[in-house]
Amino acid sequence: MRTEYSNWRKLDNAALAFPLVTGENDTRVFRFYCQLKEEVDSDILQQALDRTMEKYPLFQAVLRKGLFWFYLEHSHIRALVKPETEPPCSRLYIPDKKSLLFQVSYYKERINFEVFHALTDGTGAMHFLQELVQNYLILAHPKENFPEIGRDKKTGRGNIEEDSFSQYYSSDIPKNREKKKAAVKLKGEKLVHSDMHISEVVLSVKEVHQKARSYGVSITVLLTAVMLCSIREEIPKNQQKRPVTLMIPVNLRNYFPSQSMTNFFGWIEVGYTFSDTTTFEEVLADVKRQFEQELEKDKIAMHMNDYVRIEKNIFVRAVPLEIKKYFLMIGANLGSRSITAVYSNIGIIRLPEEYREYIRHFGIFASTNSLQMCSCSYGDEMVLGFTSKIPDDSIQRNFRRMLSEEEIPHRELKNDFPGCGEQQRLERKENQRIVQTFSFLCLAVAVICGMINIMTAGTLNWSWFAGAGCVCAWLVVMVAYSKRRNILKNEIWQLLLISVIAILWDRFTGWRGWSVDFILPFGVLSVQFSVPVIARVNCLKREEYLFYLVQACIAGLIPMILAWTGVVKFVYPSVICAGISILTLAALFIFCKKDTLREFHKKLRM
Repeated sequence: MRTEYSNWRKLDNAALAFPLVTGENDTRVFRFYCQLKEEVDSDILQQALDRTMEKYPLFQAVLRKGLFWFYLEHSHIRALVKPETEPPCSRLYIPDKKSLLFQVSYYKERINFEVFHALTDGTGAMHFLQELVQNYLILAHPKENFPEIGRDKKTGRGNIEEDSFSQYYSSDIPKNREKKKAAVKLKGEKLVHSDMHISEVVLSVKEVHQKARSYGVSITVLLTAVMLCSIREEIPKNQQKRPVTLMIPVNLRNYFPSQSMTNFFGWIEVGYTFSDTTTFEEVLADVKRQFEQELEKDKIAMHMNDYVRIEKNIFVRAVPLEIKKYFLMIGANLGSRSITAVYSNIGIIRLPEEYREYIRHFGIFASTNSLQMCSCSYGDEMVLGFTSKIPDDSIQRNFRRMLSEEEIPHRELKNDFPGCGEQQRLERKENQRIVQTFSFLCLAVAVICGMINIMTAGTLNWSWFAGAGCVCAWLVVMVAYSKRRNILKNEIWQLLLISVIAILWDRFTGWRGWSVDFILPFGVLSVQFSVPVIARVNCLKREEYLFYLVQACIAGLIPMILAWTGVVKFVYPSVICAGISILTLAALFIFCKKDTLREFHKKLRM
């Protein structure tokens, strides 16, 4: 969504749930990289990135949270390259932290492009990395006559940012009534993200294509069948009757013309229920049949419409995001019941022949909550990237063994990730240790007070208040810690929390009214006066603080309402608070009308 006043857009349909389900152990980040034949120069890479960003302003965005949906807003934060110091596919979107949703890093001969999936899909990332590598090599070797490739200059910015899901949605297409079977789930304790297993296998495109052709199938069908059979050997006995099912992302641009660089992908689910006598040829034939059946345009359109229909449902749109997120998360978990693992084939990366002298290969892999395989090819090398949160790598070993049995030459790449060292792991645990220590101290104080109370009075009386005080202190500090990246949002949450705590204390200590007479109005006023100060000190733009100021002003009307209803006895603070709130709101709508309405439009978009 773009207007002459705003520089923001809504998330595409495929990206709606990503901000809700992401976390430290499921980052929804994928890495696309290029392995060069020479050491990467960081200064030249920064120049190449600056040049690339001129063609891809779409990526110059931060994720913001509205009342009903998330949205992307243009930002002037400069994208900076950095040495690789974090584990691959580390978290890029952190709630309340204003940062870009991608990262370019380097290590020795490798250029890494990592991106949060809400920003773009594999196709968009592939175009960006191709452009970045092209610009780097042109700058690094000015004497070479490299031909330039890139997106069609006639492609408008609006086309690049188009929400193609909405563009091709049709309410006339019938719903998909097909019921999905619960699939085999890979059981066992899952690894934390920093310990995620990453392995890569390189195949010859010529050899694997020849093998696939001998079976009368495509490379994707062949590798899907190999993956299914590799998982089969690890199926728990209590799940033998369930199908092993792979989710296969599908590039919808192959079915619906689109120049969009946002997410525009769907997926199909391909599975097989194994028996003791199942052969590889039987699996291969059935996988081929499923691909042909599922990749019909009409069926693809039906699936796509099902995704969009939920988003456009008026009841779903009207539910606030804080409530809606739980239903979206439940829906995502229920949807994953029919999936065992994921296989994503990005396809062929094409660059002119002149670049091949400097490029060894391209590779891709993604964060996962279980098991995922990604693949891409450049020249005659096809790289398969496995990521797994399962403690052992039996499935990957089975896959390589099956490649050998099918006489498909392959070799395993040696992983070298500098961000996976012990020192980095200890640093990441430091903040967690501080939180745990504070929580334990609050509990210890409450317990010790109870012990002293019993030993001195033989009963629990005043210790209940001490325990309640510890709980209140813990809540305030935990909220402050969780919202620490956005001080204005922190203030609003603290105002709400402290007001509720004060009212509860007032209620359970005999109700004298001090909570609504003084705490509530003075708390609101302190927030209202501090917002402009914080904004000036931190050099915040108007759109970054205006909506928080509006929220504080609306909260400032509550004390006056309580005074009118007779709840407030000492009315002076409430009258002052309400008067200042009304004047502030009036000033915003008189002097900053366009900006204020724009913020309401963004935050309240349903």
